[in-house]
Amino acid sequence: MGIPLSDLKKKAAEKQKENATFLQKAAKKVPMKAVYKAHEEAFAKIDCLECANCCKQLGPRFKTTDIGRLAGKMKMRESVFIETYLRVDEDGDYVAKTLPCPFLGADNYCFIYEDRPGDCRKYPYTDSDVLLKRPKTTLANAPYCPAVFDVLEQLKKAFSR
Repeated sequence: MGIPLSDLKKKAAEKQKENATFLQKAAKKVPMKAVYKAHEEAFAKIDCLECANCCKQLGPRFKTTDIGRLAGKMKMRESVFIETYLRVDEDGDYVAKTLPCPFLGADNYCFIYEDRPGDCRKYPYTDSDVLLKRPKTTLANAPYCPAVFDVLEQLKKAFSR
C-alpha cells in the first residue's frame, strides 16, 4: 500500500511545510492530466478497504439531499435519522455523531455505499482540481489518506524543479 498507515500522520507532518509550499505554486504549473495520472497510479497500489481512515477518523458533511435520500432508504423520518446518527458541528453542518462513521462495518465496507453522502463520493479529491485549488483541504487530508499523500509525492517529484 505504499506508506504504512501507522506512519502516515508522522510522514505527513514532516512534509507539511514542503507540501504547503508546493501547493502554493502547483495550481499554476501542474496540468490536470498529471493529477489524473497520479490519482490512477496511487489507486493502483492503494486499496481503500484496507485503510478506511476517512471513515474512521474524518467525517463527511451530510447535506439536506443526503439526509433525505438516506432516511428514505432506511425508511426513517428525516428527523429520526438526524437524531439517531447526526449532530451539528461548529460550522453548522450535519456530521456523524460518532467516529468511526456509524455506517462503517468491521470489514471496512460501508453499509450505505450506494447512497453515501456527496462528500464521501468525492473524497479524497485526488481526481479533481480541488487537490490543487484548495490546498488547505489537501493538506488536511494528507495525514489521513495514503492516496492524497502519494499523489502529492508523485506531483512534487514530477514538478518540483
